Amino acid sequence: MVSAADELGGLTADRIMGVAGQLAAELTQTGAGSPLAAMASARELATAANAALQTAVDRARAAGYSWKEIGDVLETTRQAAFQRFGRPVDPRTGEPMTRAALPGAAERAIAIFADIAAGKWDAARADFGPQMLEAVSAEQLADVWAQMASMFGRYENMGEPFTHPLGKYTIVDIPLISEAGEATGQVTFDAEGKVAGLFIRPASQQ
Repeated sequence: MVSAADELGGLTADRIMGVAGQLAAELTQTGAGSPLAAMASARELATAANAALQTAVDRARAAGYSWKEIGDVLETTRQAAFQRFGRPVDPRTGEPMTRAALPGAAERAIAIFADIAAGKWDAARADFGPQMLEAVSAEQLADVWAQMASMFGRYENMGEPFTHPLGKYTIVDIPLISEAGEATGQVTFDAEGKVAGLFIRPASQQ
């Protein structure tokens, strides 16, 4: 008998193979429009790969592997692995807990750190909530960014953002890659979409 998980895994694999083939074809094409088509296929492939990773983690958990073992494979902590892939149950009701993230949170977090990297401190604070505006000034943002440069050297680029809900908040973690090391930028959005927290810490402190 084929389980629902096996059936889902098969569908995900078929989707990945189909999109990967389409992307490979588009990347070898020339002419107007092909770069945008390739971008769309690459994004669809990333979505399919994320679904495959969730399925693989679900299977690992069903096979008895711990969150620490899963985190080790994913090169992250067991807490981060659970926050991304776990299926928590509300202890009060026994029902699965909602894991809906704020739409567009990753893109907004990327924009915030792009403004910080460009020295646009006021622009980076544009979506701060009242408490954040009071607690974190433009000068403090500049100071933190300078401290990062003193630790890791010249900033180069961002890695893939990781978004996960936590209660009424949505948290986005973004690898910040510099010439001599890597840090993680974290933006926390509240239910209204305002920035309720912002941190930059060495990646080793995850």
